[in-house]
This record gives sequence, C-alpha cells and structure tokens, in this order.
Amino acid sequence: MPPESPSRPTCQHFSVDCPSRLLIDQIADKWSMMVLVVLDGGPMRFNAIKRHLEGVTQKALTQCLRRLERNGLLLRRVIPISPVAVEYEITPLGRSLQPPFKALYAWSLDNFDEVESARKAFDDRSAA
Repeated sequence: MPPESPSRPTCQHFSVDCPSRLLIDQIADKWSMMVLVVLDGGPMRFNAIKRHLEGVTQKALTQCLRRLERNGLLLRRVIPISPVAVEYEITPLGRSLQPPFKALYAWSLDNFDEVESARKAFDDRSAA
C-alpha cells in the first residue's frame, strides 16, 4: 500500500465511509471505463462518443461524463459555433488510468475462453 498522507484515505476494509470506495465506484463502472477508452484517441463530441457505446442512453452518458469531469478525469470544452457544441477530452489524470484499464481489457481478452468455460460449468452444476 502507498505511504499514508493527510489527504489519502487509509481504509483497509472498504467500509461504507471510505472515500476510496466512492472513487472506485465512479471510475470503474462500465460506462466510465468505456468512455475513457473511446476518448483515448483524442477529443470527441457527445454524439460521437455515444455512437461508440452501443446501448448507452443519453442520460447515462451525460451522468457518466459529469462524474468523470468532476473527478478531474475529463475536460469539457464548449465550442462556440452555431449551434453550440461540446467536446470532451481526457486530462493527464485520466490518462494515468489508461495503463490499468488497458491491462484489464487485455486480461479479459486473454482469459475470455477460460471464463466462459467456468460460467458453463457453473450453469451446468446449478441446473443439476
């Protein structure tokens, strides 16, 4: 575990009041991880992001983008054209999440067959 500091949470058991628990919940949810991957190539407008995320609702994407912006992982930039447009870009802090997210994605691809086998075995046992 990294050294303690006055502002760093020191929770060991993911208690309800541990600030790290809320942060993990906000950055590791399905849409947040996918948004950060989609934006890896550079800034994008809302509808372009939405087109890359099949199944996301406008409301869910808006909430996700706001959470990521609030946590300092995205920058929201208003483009003064008519009609006004908004563009989103990953901040340096958000970029620091790319290596672990890419590692998690690579792990999921590398282990997909084994996970599928485990699921099938579980389902077969549960059905019996």
